[in-house]
Amino acid sequence: MDVTILGGTKLGEPLKARVPEHVSNLLCQAGALADQLSVRAFVVGGFVRDLLLGIENFDLDLVIEGDGIAFARALGRNLGVHVQVYDRFGTAVLMLPHRVKLDVATARGESYAHPTALPVVKPGSLEKDLFRRDFTINTLAIPLNRTGFGELLDVRGGLRDLQRKTIRVLHDRSFVDDPTRLFRAIRFAQRFGFRMEANTLRLLKEAAATDLVHRLSGPRLRNEIMLLLAEKDVSRTIQRMGTMDLLRFIHPRLRPTLQVEILLKHIAPIMAWWTKRFPDRPLDRPLIYLMGLIDGLTLSAAEAVLKRLAFPNRQADKVRHVKQSLPSALRTLSARRSLKPSGVYRPLAALPDEGLVLLAAKSTSLSDNVHATVKREISAYLTTYRHITPSLTGDDLTDLGLKPGPLYKKILGRLRDARLNEEVSTKAEERALVKRIAKL
Repeated sequence: MDVTILGGTKLGEPLKARVPEHVSNLLCQAGALADQLSVRAFVVGGFVRDLLLGIENFDLDLVIEGDGIAFARALGRNLGVHVQVYDRFGTAVLMLPHRVKLDVATARGESYAHPTALPVVKPGSLEKDLFRRDFTINTLAIPLNRTGFGELLDVRGGLRDLQRKTIRVLHDRSFVDDPTRLFRAIRFAQRFGFRMEANTLRLLKEAAATDLVHRLSGPRLRNEIMLLLAEKDVSRTIQRMGTMDLLRFIHPRLRPTLQVEILLKHIAPIMAWWTKRFPDRPLDRPLIYLMGLIDGLTLSAAEAVLKRLAFPNRQADKVRHVKQSLPSALRTLSARRSLKPSGVYRPLAALPDEGLVLLAAKSTSLSDNVHATVKREISAYLTTYRHITPSLTGDDLTDLGLKPGPLYKKILGRLRDARLNEEVSTKAEERALVKRIAKL
């Protein structure tokens, strides 16, 4: 990282040059509105940090010394966009074109009724607002008003820590007040290749040794875990979590074993292959890594993970299907015998797309031939086999004199297999097969 901007340096013109025109125009509009409403507006946090690091970031956080909600509503009217307001926290969100997300908040201080509690917020100054943040590198701010526009404000030594590639908390109770910061510290250290300052590392280890994380709600913990699993080099991230003894908060038997490390490393190239081969089938990337992480756990242990992290039903069902069906699918496809198309279809149809990726990743450890076979069969399934269905329907079976019931599913499945294996090719041939199956 090469950071050459010093605290107090005017960034007005360089700021405009460093960001896309639509972002620059947005910041200028926000500053002009702040002057009009006689409030002070600042862009803060991750956007400023990434600006200095030369990283694209379209998630903007504005802090308003004044009424942030009123400012957000006025800005929304000016821009012609919807404003989602959260009165309890004094915040609002504007979703803008070009993937820009704008969070607006009233400058506020916060206190915690007890460790892990959501903060109690009160209006305050910019300095108080910055002090409530997680790490010094996220405390940098840039004024948007005409007076002072583009001046880098650094009240907590954030620029110094950016230059030194250091993660540092703002106070000794930081991890106790909000244990999600344990995971964010690892996430930022991993993302930027930064080290943790000695006292911060000590405080992290002390907090990790307590049961504070157990008090976090499932959704809050899940959010942090999935953000970690969305980072690059997930294998190294998991190793760091293991070193800090944080995996136990996902499940007490979870360990960063060599087998897990190898599997996680195999996932990335498979996802790259998938994205190139099937660009119209987007993947839940963090969920795939979670499946890989808990691959060695039993089904009951996986259920405990799903419960602890309070996964929505759709994601939870995907994990269950993979735990239940992937082992047999891998055995079937890795057997040294040729399979009919129906023999490929059945095990793969039981898996979600994320499970197919994990299946291909697991096959990497078997042999080059098996891995190539699995990828070839997955491609055949997605491009051809899954689109093949019988011509006959349940109504046709009724017309043939069959009573509705479980037999319908069996017969239609047999017809699908026959179509896949090219044993039948017309509706008449399907009827004849039904008569043989049902002995009509």
